[in-house]
Amino acid sequence: MKKNHNRISSFRFAWKGIVSTWKTEPNFKIHFILLALTITAGFLFHINSTEWIMIVMVATSVLAMEIMNTAIETLTDLESPEYHALAGKTKDLSAAAVLVFTIGAALTGLFIFVPKIYSLLFS
Repeated sequence: MKKNHNRISSFRFAWKGIVSTWKTEPNFKIHFILLALTITAGFLFHINSTEWIMIVMVATSVLAMEIMNTAIETLTDLESPEYHALAGKTKDLSAAAVLVFTIGAALTGLFIFVPKIYSLLFS
C-alpha cells in the first residue's frame, strides 16, 4: 500500500473513517449523543475551564477508543472470517477497552455534575 504524504488527503481519509464509524456503529452514535448532552449540561451548570478540559479529554478518548475498537473488529473479521476463539478474544478485549474508558468518562461526569445538581436541588 502506497503511503500518501498529502496532508489534505490524510484528513479526508480520517474524516471518512469518522463518517464510516458513525454510519455503522450504534455505540459511536450513543457516545456522541451523550457528549452533546454533557456539553449542554456544561453550559447550563457553567462548569469551569478545568472541568471542560476533563470533559473534552475523556469524551474524545471514548470516541477514539470506539473508532479503534471498530478498526480492530474490522481487521479481525478480515483475517478470521470464520469463528476462532482468539479472534473472539481479540474483539472482547478491544470492546473491554472501550468499556473501561466509558466507565472513566461516566465517573468523571458524575464527579463534575453531581455536586452541581445537589447544590441546585438543596441550596
